[in-house]
Amino acid sequence: MRCLFWGGGAIGGTLAAYLARAGHAVTVVDTVREHVAAIDDTGLQIVGPISTFTVRVPAFTPDTLRGEWDSIVLATKAHHTQSAARALLPHLSANGCVISAQNGLNELAIADVIGAERTVGAFVNFGADYMEPGVIHYGGRGAVVVGEIDGRITPRVSTIRDGWLDFDEGAIVTTNIWGYLWGKEAYGAMLFATALTNESIADAIAMPEYRSLYTALAQEILAVANARGVTPESFDGFDPSSFLSSAAPDAAARSLDDLVTHNRRSAKTHSGIWRDLAVRKRPTEVDAQLGIVVTLGHEAGVDTPLTERLVQLIHDVENGVRPQSLETLNELAGMVHA
Repeated sequence: MRCLFWGGGAIGGTLAAYLARAGHAVTVVDTVREHVAAIDDTGLQIVGPISTFTVRVPAFTPDTLRGEWDSIVLATKAHHTQSAARALLPHLSANGCVISAQNGLNELAIADVIGAERTVGAFVNFGADYMEPGVIHYGGRGAVVVGEIDGRITPRVSTIRDGWLDFDEGAIVTTNIWGYLWGKEAYGAMLFATALTNESIADAIAMPEYRSLYTALAQEILAVANARGVTPESFDGFDPSSFLSSAAPDAAARSLDDLVTHNRRSAKTHSGIWRDLAVRKRPTEVDAQLGIVVTLGHEAGVDTPLTERLVQLIHDVENGVRPQSLETLNELAGMVHA
């Protein structure tokens, strides 16, 4: 494959490094000049329990990049999607496509900028963190899925999957990429809730006093997905059918237990959301990831009060109004127990 990674952080940097090591022609673009300079000087380094290695890849800032690509992997934060899609457009060939390797429903925004026919969906659930310029920590494996947003199986998604097998031998093609993306939205809401505290993902989800909250959050998100005609898919311990009102009484608890088990296997103990709040001190993706669910819920006539409140509480932490603590999580949990 010859591909351009627009965003060389946790997700983009990990994928790019593995593909480059396997011999694919990879180029990285990132807006952080120090990161680009470090990759140019010493290479792109992957560290962690799965593998440690360094690869040399061409790296540029957007203003220094020249050329066109048939495949561009967009791996920015969700709230940068539209601006990134507009910036990469001059570098996308006439018959090329953009693959969204992000968290959220960003394929909608990408399609608005470059057209649905040139937009490819992807679902990635592996654990990685940007540590410092030139260094990415790859802490845990997770599902890797690619699919056309209209559900077709095409040569281009099969080619992308074949290339991504050099990153993860479990990478698959799906006819239901929206099912994976909406499933991640429901799980992602739980991750945003855990980021209101300083607990690890596994420890927070394991706490019995908050399990009704996680279940209610998932049910809200899945209700919006259902209203849009989407059937969410299972992955890495998250089983959306377990959170439906028709599920067996202990089904949600079993799925939450499986999520705890999956996260305990990862060296990435906290979410990227938590890291944005606690370490990098920058805004999270909450509006682009969960705010859009609230908007789509309103359009479909589905109320999402828990999700709306979660968005507000994340903003409170971002703005220094509330601390990351169990007390802040209790503000959200109180809505379920009221």
